[in-house]
Amino acid sequence: MQVIETLAEGLKRELKVVIPAKDMEARMNERLAETKDKVRINGFRPGKVPFAHLKKMYGKSVMAELVNELVREKPTEILSERGEKSATQPEIAMTENEAEADKILNAEADFEFTLAYEIIPAIELKDVSGIKVTREVVDIDEAEVTEQILKIAENARTYETKKGKAANGDRVTIDYLGKVDGEAFDGGKDEDAELVLGSNRFIPGFEEQLVGLKAGDEKVITVTFPAEYPAANLAGKEATFDITVKDVAAAAAVEINDDLATKLGLESADKLKEVVRGQIESQYGSMTRQKVKRQILDQLDELYQFDTPQRLVDAEFDNIWRQINTDLEQAGKTFADEDTTEEEARGEYRKLAERRVRLGLVLSEIGEKAGVTVTDEEMQRSLFEQLRQFPGQEKQIIDYFQKTPGAAASLRAPIFEEKVVDHLLSEVKVTDKTVSKEELLADDEEGASETKKSASKKKVAKADAAEGEEAAAPKKKAPAKKKAADDSAE
Repeated sequence: MQVIETLAEGLKRELKVVIPAKDMEARMNERLAETKDKVRINGFRPGKVPFAHLKKMYGKSVMAELVNELVREKPTEILSERGEKSATQPEIAMTENEAEADKILNAEADFEFTLAYEIIPAIELKDVSGIKVTREVVDIDEAEVTEQILKIAENARTYETKKGKAANGDRVTIDYLGKVDGEAFDGGKDEDAELVLGSNRFIPGFEEQLVGLKAGDEKVITVTFPAEYPAANLAGKEATFDITVKDVAAAAAVEINDDLATKLGLESADKLKEVVRGQIESQYGSMTRQKVKRQILDQLDELYQFDTPQRLVDAEFDNIWRQINTDLEQAGKTFADEDTTEEEARGEYRKLAERRVRLGLVLSEIGEKAGVTVTDEEMQRSLFEQLRQFPGQEKQIIDYFQKTPGAAASLRAPIFEEKVVDHLLSEVKVTDKTVSKEELLADDEEGASETKKSASKKKVAKADAAEGEEAAAPKKKAPAKKKAADDSAE
């Protein structure tokens, strides 16, 4: 076998692989000899089929199998011998000429194919002891815990039917029918809908017109759908709602006591406070972790500058660009609304894609040299988290990860990255700083990377800051509600 390098330009490589016809024929003869005693051909006893006849009947099919095997196995072997790692699956090209292919299958011509790929550049690891990060820590006081418990208690609050007019804070039970130009519209009707006045769950002006009504009252109210409302047939339209009030209930007082804790599934108020404090600490801890990771990535970005495989950058850019356009479409916005142009946005997101790829390669090299591994148990936990997020779809998700090439890597990659960050935290200088929650939640503009500084447009900065993050929010049903636009964008 001959391997001839035909291109070595930057990270791009092209190789021509030639396997002589005589070697292909020898492989074919060996494979046919192995099957001689197994084939059954009419007119011949088992194992007595003349080799020439066997070759005539099965030679081309065996040769085709060999070609497929070589194309599948040789690229890995060749790259290993060259000491190279391909950034993506190498592109393989063979002759498409039918006559030439027939000669190869008949062992009358050498088998040739080409490999085109980009190599992962060699990365010389640098000393990270000079990296300094500030870990912002929030002291959680009792007042914040109490405030959070009261918010949680709102969902467990009880209501008692009252006589008289509805006021803000009361819960009304209503039937409603929405109309535009006198015609009912889809999703504009509900019965026994419960609404806490002042919650701003419905479109602007809806709840305010229910204040002062009492059980048994009927009223027609007029509202205007927001211009950015996701349903195009309703956006900006004036609508009327026929309202029938069926019940008015006043909210019971909320107290933080053992009874409240029991309603929430806990044994005592002290346990409730402990759990809520832990949840707040976890939320702030996630923000702290994100900011620390951002500082590390920014400083690694300054330490390492090298050419990145363009196929990896293209794939990363395509993912980012697809998400950005989806976000804009669902929000009903354009690039002009984000104070940029499509051309400018493409340039900024291209920089972001290059940064992500470069840092990904650096973290991979650091992790490999440090012996960072992802255990089966960690992979299982990640898979279970996926299953938890999509109840009822467990079988489809498991099938996907079992049958889709590379799917398991999507579980492994974020775990590996976080473990590499943990490793780096043990080597860099970390200074703890007590801050307020407002300071923790604020964007760290001063410590932003040059990439982020140049990406000054809002959505570019948002995408850069969201590296490694995942978000989820509950969805609500009624399309007449104010937050339907947010829900539809999830």
